[in-house]
Amino acid sequence: MNHITINEERLFAEEYIGFLKRSDLGSQYPRERFRERIEKLVKNVSISLVARNEEGVAVGVLFGLTDFAYWLYVTDLGVDRAYERQGIASSLMREAHRIAGGEKDIAVYLIASEDAVPFYQKLGMEKSDEVMQYNHIEWTEFTVE
Repeated sequence: MNHITINEERLFAEEYIGFLKRSDLGSQYPRERFRERIEKLVKNVSISLVARNEEGVAVGVLFGLTDFAYWLYVTDLGVDRAYERQGIASSLMREAHRIAGGEKDIAVYLIASEDAVPFYQKLGMEKSDEVMQYNHIEWTEFTVE
């Protein structure tokens, strides 16, 4: 992680959309009301961590929802494709867990793509069948380009 800094900060929607184009996160959102919903996301998420390179460009992002007492739900974790395999995602996860309250108090939950499962398992996470969902929203798949 040469010269990468991680800070708690809010992104503007435009910067996050630009980041989505450079990461594999760009395919996790539906087309419906995309920009409007991204604006809400960056404004309202409980934890907003950004990894930046020396030029100040966002090269990693983690968004999470937490009650700061029991749980942390990671909604977004991504790294710019040009910066993968440098420990940025692991560092973002550790920092989010610390901010939320630490591993002695905070359980972490997330939905992982199949490709990301080995990464999360390496962090010590396990697959669970206990998550319930209620999903009746419009969802047209697309990739942010």
